[in-house]
This record gives sequence, C-alpha cells and structure tokens, in this order.
Amino acid sequence: MSTTSPPAAAFGKRHRMNPEERRVLAGTLVGTSIEWYDFFIYASAAALIFGQLYFQPLGAENPALTQLISLASIGISFLFRPLGAIVAGHLGDRIGRKRMLVFTLVMMGGATALMGLLPTYAQIGVWAPVLLILLRILQGFSAGGEWGGAALMAVEHAPVNRRGLFGAYPQIGVPVGMLMASGMLTLLTLMLTPEQFAAWGWRIPFLVSVLLIVVGYFIRRAVDESPVFKELLERRRESSAPLVQLFKTNSKQVIQCALIFMGNNAAGYLLIAFVASYATRELGMERSPVLLMTTIAAAAWLVTTIWSGSLSDRIGRVRTFQIGYAALIVWMVPLFLLIDTANIWLLGLGVVVMTVGLGFAYGPMSAMYAEMFPVQVRYSGVSIGYALGAILGGAFAPMVAQALMDTTGWSPSVGIYIIVLSLISIIAVTTVKEPRGTNLRIKELKNEQSSMPSH
Repeated sequence: MSTTSPPAAAFGKRHRMNPEERRVLAGTLVGTSIEWYDFFIYASAAALIFGQLYFQPLGAENPALTQLISLASIGISFLFRPLGAIVAGHLGDRIGRKRMLVFTLVMMGGATALMGLLPTYAQIGVWAPVLLILLRILQGFSAGGEWGGAALMAVEHAPVNRRGLFGAYPQIGVPVGMLMASGMLTLLTLMLTPEQFAAWGWRIPFLVSVLLIVVGYFIRRAVDESPVFKELLERRRESSAPLVQLFKTNSKQVIQCALIFMGNNAAGYLLIAFVASYATRELGMERSPVLLMTTIAAAAWLVTTIWSGSLSDRIGRVRTFQIGYAALIVWMVPLFLLIDTANIWLLGLGVVVMTVGLGFAYGPMSAMYAEMFPVQVRYSGVSIGYALGAILGGAFAPMVAQALMDTTGWSPSVGIYIIVLSLISIIAVTTVKEPRGTNLRIKELKNEQSSMPSH
C-alpha cells in the first residue's frame, strides 16, 4: 500500500458534497444508528431490568450476583463479533460493502424484535435466559460485520482531504443510537409506573426496532457500491483469498486496531450500561433524571465525535486520538467522585465532560483504520481489529466495574481500570505512523508504481 500523501494544502480545501456522497453518509449514519440503538437497548435493559426478569433465579439468594450475571450477558455477544467480522469481512471484500451492510442491518433488527417478544423466566423457565443469550449472540455476530462495512462505505467515497469528516458519520451512529435508546427509556420511565415498565413497558423499545429497520433498509438499498471496491472487482483474480492474505501480511495492523479501540470501548460501555445502574441501584438516585443525563451525554458525544473527525483532517488521526485518550485518563477518577455526590447536576457534568475524551478517541477511527489496510483486505482488517478491540474493552467492562465495586466499595477503582486500558490504547496509537492522506485506490496506486524508476 502506498503511503504517499497529498500536499498539506490539500487538506484545507473546501469540498461541496454531491448527491451520491450525501446518500452514502445518510446510509452509513442511519444504518449504524439503528444497529447501535438495538445494541444499546439491550445493554440498558440488562442494567435496569433483565436481572429480575431473566436471571433472578440464578442468584435468588444474592441480588448482587443476579445483577452481575445480567451485566455479563452484555459481553457474551462481543465474543461472537470476531466471527461476524470474519464472515462479513471476507464476503464484503468479495461481494461488496453494500450487500453486507443490508444483511447485517436486517439480522440485527430481527434479533432485537424477537427479544421484545421473548417470554420471561416466570413464563417458560430456563428457556428464557437460553433464548435471550442466543438472540444476543446473533446481535453480536451482525454487529461484528456492521461497523467495518459502514466505515469503508463512508471513507472510500470521501475526498482525500475529508476522510476524517466522512468517516465520522458512521462513528456518530454510536451516540445517535445511544441517544435514541436513552431517550426512549427515559420517555417510558416517565410515562409508566415501575410495575408497568417491568411487566410490559420494557418490550416497546425492542419492538420499535422493526420500524427503524424498514427505514434503514430502503436508505441503504439506495446507496451505490464503494468506488474503491468496484476497482477491486475489475482486477481481482478468482484465486485471491483476502482473509488468508490479511493475517499473512497485516496482522500487526489488526493488533494495533484492537488495542487502539480497547480503552474507548470500555469507557463508552461504562457510560452506556454501568453509570445508570450504579447511580440508581447503589446511590438511590431516581431513574428518569439519570437516564435524561445520559441522553444529554449522548448528544454531547455526537458533537465531539463529528468535531474530532473533521479535526483529524487537519492535525492528523494519531494526534486527535492522543488528545482523546489523554482527556479520558485525566477525567476518569474525578468522574466517579462527581457521581458519588448523588447530585444529578454533578453527575450530568461528569458524563458530559467524559464525552470529550470519548469523541476524540472515536471520531477519527473510520478514516485511520481504512488508511491502515490495503483495499484487498480492508473490510476484513478493520472489522476484525474493531471486533477484537471490543472484546478487550467493552465486552465485560460493566461486569468488571460491578465486580470492582463489590470488592473495593470505592467507585474510583472503576476509573483506574479505565485509565489502565486507556494508557495501553494511547501507547498503541502512538506506534502507528500517521496514515492521513494514504492512497486508498487501486488505479492510482498502479499508476504510481508504474511511474517509479526501475533499478
């Protein structure tokens, strides 16, 4: 892969989006937002209600164990993300990003809707948690292939000097999905009594996913295939084996991607699943105001993510990541000290400031990961690296946080846990040679190679 970069002045030029670029950004944003809405609805429900509905008999003598098991179920799906990334990445590198994006969207939505119809333990016994876990695994499989395809559709359609901004659109699908999920749960807790929410109200957000999937399906169907992938199809030999080639030539980049994502993903899942549970269960705060503050934090996360993606087009991907992780490292202990006051406004301040670090360590990711891999293995490389980072980071972060609280009784220990992971991530991103402006296309690369003097 060429590392030739355009002149620095090129990154300052303004670009007017054409209709196809707008469709691509809409398709990647809508799709990832719906996928992450589905994912976060489960994480929120696991933190707030699933313990008593599906796992309570497993820890009947120990409520803390019930909650720990419920939070652990969040992480099970992450273990199947690499498999989804391998399958979707391999097929995406062969049959196209667009087809895999539509497939993963429908799979995720179907699993989520079925959760909304699933009987509880009181109704069907042990089959209830078993079926819930199977559907959660299906969510993880589809999520493993979703992000890579969306990221590449956005970045491969982007002008070279706007890749960070274009790549931030699938990234803001995470805070948008969280915003929708938190907003939906906040609305339901305001409208329903705790008894109504536990009896049937929690099912509504899962069933709403059906409508969202229909909208996302038609938007994604309207998006053209990536131009870079079209070039790849023109020159591919039938014997090519992208997945084998990936681990043979780009295993270092896969490991770097995993370690870079680890800290951000762990911190993000604390915001998504642990903060609300800790504030309501341990500190006795009211559920609705806490969910409202996490909704506001999701909106702030959206802003910092799109801002950092654009900023990375000017100052570079690596430096933007370093700023984000430095902010997380500095803020994690003060965050929990603020939450421990049980003051809703101080909790809100803590989680909103936290999103500065989250956004800056997430916004440039699509562009940087795409620029780290050659096109032949790009879908597989970014998807598998991302999926492995999710296992190392967020898979069991809420469970680890709860275990630390149960063991130490000191909430800043959770902040120290995130600091350690963030230190590993900032070291990993510092080992990456700045990739901004790397050539992503095949024809240009071929022309560059043919014009090089022979020796």
